Amino acid sequence: MSDERPGAGERELTLDQELLLWLGHEPADIRAADAGRIRDIAAEFARGFDALAKLGPAVTVFGSARTPREHPDYELVREVCACLGRAGYAVITGGGPGLMEAANRGAKDAGALSVGCNIELPREQASNAYLDISLRFRHFFARKVMFVRYASAFVIAPGGYGTIDELFEALTLIQTRTIRHFPVILLGPYQWQGLLEWLRAAVLAARRIDEQDLARLHVVEAPAEVVGIVNGARGRMLEQARVEQRRTQPA
Repeated sequence: MSDERPGAGERELTLDQELLLWLGHEPADIRAADAGRIRDIAAEFARGFDALAKLGPAVTVFGSARTPREHPDYELVREVCACLGRAGYAVITGGGPGLMEAANRGAKDAGALSVGCNIELPREQASNAYLDISLRFRHFFARKVMFVRYASAFVIAPGGYGTIDELFEALTLIQTRTIRHFPVILLGPYQWQGLLEWLRAAVLAARRIDEQDLARLHVVEAPAEVVGIVNGARGRMLEQARVEQRRTQPA
């Protein structure tokens, strides 16, 4: 049996935990608390929108918080983000340690804007030292909107559950055309090859996805290749925006 009591350094409940912990509470108490929560959530969105409104072209980078600085993945992510920075892109991460730090550090190496969207967790996650804009969110879903709304692409470095969660959320948004011309770039074939083989053998073979869904994933190792994919997708995104703008203008 797992022990779910707070450990050393853990808070009793985060706001996300409180929001989802409704069983056993009286409906009247929940409704009274929800009015305040709705205001807090709206304020969290407003703070993020205000802080990032003038960000410009950006790429969101995900990866493991547990990767040490001496690991080859750290240097790869740092180099990729330095290349993105030199190409004119800001870099957005979860703001924490590991490969998030590597991404923000690479942006700073290139003189590009470095953004961290940190999250309140039961065990505190400190922001890394390479951030120009540091935002702290208390609700996962508000933070996730910032990752998508202000980016032209996702770069997914090797990581754990959180990284894989962001990968499949991005693919769902793309498949449903909620976002378009939005590349998902997988760094490090050694982590992703088994997953891609399973998707092809178990999911594609059963026609639960199609070839186009798999083709949305770009597996790369070379930093310059990442920049080329992002530039190409951003060009298509801007052209689509121009077409839609002309379509909606009065004759």
